[in-house]
Amino acid sequence: MHQRILAAALAALAALSSGLGCAGGAAHRAAVDTAAPPGGGAGGASGAQAAGSQPSPSPLMDVLAPGRPRATDEQLKKLRELPLEACWGALQGLGYKRCFEGGFTLTRPEKRFAGRAVTMRYLPVRPDLVEAAKGLASKGGWNPAFNIRAGDVLEPGDVVLVELGGCVEESTFVGDITALAIQERGATAIVADGGIRDLDEIRRLEIPCYIRGAHASAMEAQTGVEWGVPVRIGGITVLPGDAVLGDSEGIVAVPPQLLDEVIRKAEATVEKEEFIREKIRSGKHKASDLYPTPAPELLKELEARKKKDEKRDENKDAKNDEKKD
Repeated sequence: MHQRILAAALAALAALSSGLGCAGGAAHRAAVDTAAPPGGGAGGASGAQAAGSQPSPSPLMDVLAPGRPRATDEQLKKLRELPLEACWGALQGLGYKRCFEGGFTLTRPEKRFAGRAVTMRYLPVRPDLVEAAKGLASKGGWNPAFNIRAGDVLEPGDVVLVELGGCVEESTFVGDITALAIQERGATAIVADGGIRDLDEIRRLEIPCYIRGAHASAMEAQTGVEWGVPVRIGGITVLPGDAVLGDSEGIVAVPPQLLDEVIRKAEATVEKEEFIREKIRSGKHKASDLYPTPAPELLKELEARKKKDEKRDENKDAKNDEKKD
């Protein structure tokens, strides 16, 4: 498996290198400077990220794609039910130290979400950049306004992540109408490292928004330049197709190839912490006997409980298989 991934990555790098010379390289860079229309997918991204038969929006993602499966609905369901900190801890152990971003203003702090990242990048406006972006959008057949484009092409289970450099005034990604359109496409959340407008109306929507602030101004200071590329959200990098989990504390970005392992490790953390809480509530143990790691005799009890639960689950699965037969 790893050999196939490495071979595909090297082939993608070779193709990229051969396309970067003189006029051919300039044409290639121009083609990938913004995302292609929806259809087909790569690197675990949703159809809204997809390049179809067009050049990829990100050669870097082409290199990563062979090792990035699409996050399944079942995986996202399990992820959404887990504590964010338990998932963060699992990622720390796997070497992903910068995977959490907080400090957002939340429109629906009581709502948790999990979804596949659809990424968008904005830059401050300048006439030539705006003209080029509009030209590419016209040629590619998509709306140059990324908030409207999102309301056209997002798929159920997508989560929108927008790089806006932390700006708010005249950097408002959505108002209530475009937010509603994104919600009705089945998106699970909007995460904007920038602003929104129509805050009172957006708070009445079901879709949670993670933002840096709200402002009455429209989007005039920045323009959308790239779709389906790695983006910076505060202090972390989010790649298209990442599984993103959000709660009232912030967001965690999970590489899709690590989802099963992160879920397994997070579930083990939940089981251990539930055991610790149970023992503390019993009043029979000191906190130091249990936290952060239970004393040896209590660890043995925890392990025995795990084996018992595993045996019970195996028997349950066997009975279900018998019923199917």
